[in-house]
Amino acid sequence: MRGAAARRAWAAAIALLVLAADQLTKALVAESIPLGGEERLLGSVLALVHTRNRGVAFGIDPGGSVVVAVLIALVLIVLALYFARSFTSGPTWLVSGLIFGGALGNLIDRVRTGSVTDFIKLPLGWPPFNIADAAITVGVLLLVLMLLRAERRSERAEARASAL
Repeated sequence: MRGAAARRAWAAAIALLVLAADQLTKALVAESIPLGGEERLLGSVLALVHTRNRGVAFGIDPGGSVVVAVLIALVLIVLALYFARSFTSGPTWLVSGLIFGGALGNLIDRVRTGSVTDFIKLPLGWPPFNIADAAITVGVLLLVLMLLRAERRSERAEARASAL
């Protein structure tokens, strides 16, 4: 397996790993911490909580779980089309695996229960989040870096071509 097929396989593996880690950790939290409960780890640096989020990232739009699920599905379709054409460059397989695995993890929760379990709580009022949220955030940051890098390369190529 070479090229785009190998990258697709790696993307699927990353997505499945993220999905499995996300669903497993949410199940463990639901079993071990009562809803609304909190377990302090590392003093005031980290806490595990058990909260339910009906909104999008960080509790935005707390009442629209059906609308949110439909929007997430549409975004996944658009991203799938983008990534299908981009598997020839850079670590697109990693980016797509992180984003799809995270989005599927949260989408499964929304379809199953109407909300998402969040459980990682950082200090300074940061809203609780989960493994899926972290994977999506890292994936989007990597995607932005890839796009910026590609833009810089294109600008340099254009500058070299115009200098000739």
